[in-house]
Amino acid sequence: MALSDRELRLLAEMEQALSADDPALVSTLSGTRRRGPGAAIGVVALIVGIATLFAGLIAQVTAVGVVGFIFALVGVIVLANAISAAANGARQSSFAKRPRGKGFGKGFTQGFEDRWDQRNNG
Repeated sequence: MALSDRELRLLAEMEQALSADDPALVSTLSGTRRRGPGAAIGVVALIVGIATLFAGLIAQVTAVGVVGFIFALVGVIVLANAISAAANGARQSSFAKRPRGKGFGKGFTQGFEDRWDQRNNG
């Protein structure tokens, strides 16, 4: 059974509204994910850094080992940022829709005190 022109138009409007409202959901459902080169750059910098670090150790040149350590450290930082950005992108759409905690409407410190009491009292 084919859809009418009106139903096709409504379906297209709903799809456009969904893609504008929650692009992370659309990319998840379509199977395509936009990932930046951050993770790849992080992995490459980590591998180059570790190789340079070992080369410095083998050659017994401290400066080369320090440069290798810096490359590896930068690679780990870039990789961690890419992973956390991907995780935040997946959670970003559902974060605004989550119900707020019980104690957050009363004030900043009161919320902490309420959660502390709940933790201690069970």
